[in-house]
Amino acid sequence: MTTPRKVPCPTCKRSVVYDSHNRWRPFCTERCRSADLGAWASEQFRVVASEKPADDQATPDRADTSPQRH
Repeated sequence: MTTPRKVPCPTCKRSVVYDSHNRWRPFCTERCRSADLGAWASEQFRVVASEKPADDQATPDRADTSPQRH
């Protein structure tokens, strides 16, 4: 018999069994899962890019697309 693997909940850091029987894994509860989703939705978590992708370099900046005033 193997010992169930325990991991910290990404939201509250409480120890939780990481197993298929835990419907909220890797979270401990639905509340923690919802809090994490809300943080992503409100952009509290971000993946920062150091460079623009090659496709973005070919498109003009927003400042270039605005109407010109004379």
